[in-house]
Amino acid sequence: MMDKKSIKNEALMRFRSGYNCSQSVLVSMAAKIETDHILLEKLASGFGGGMGHMQETCGAVTGSFMAISIYCGNKYSDNHQRTNEAYKLIRKFDSEFKKLHETTNCMELIGYELDSPEEHEKAVEENVFENICETCISDAVNILFRLLK
Repeated sequence: MMDKKSIKNEALMRFRSGYNCSQSVLVSMAAKIETDHILLEKLASGFGGGMGHMQETCGAVTGSFMAISIYCGNKYSDNHQRTNEAYKLIRKFDSEFKKLHETTNCMELIGYELDSPEEHEKAVEENVFENICETCISDAVNILFRLLK
């Protein structure tokens, strides 16, 4: 089992190498949630940029929600218990993430419209992906480590 620092470094390395924010968080948690990383990579492929580049819920958050769901799915055999525990942990994650960032909305977090070439270029020039997205990814891994014991 990898430690938090190693998983956080893996998540950031994946993001810097072209994985989206959701994939970066979810795939880096593969060992902790006991799930094949290739399946997780595929599962999260459409969730980057705030879900399909719609800039809704941050990909680091959606990747975390999927990690929580898989973790609970592996931990509990009863569907009712599994679902209730996942809901509880997702609400805790949401609360902790919002304490740090005030929102889980991608557009509100980064402040640039990703589908606009001009705004995307400005975001790159302003190091938004390094300064904001990487912080969200790191914070997501930290929160997951506290919640998934």
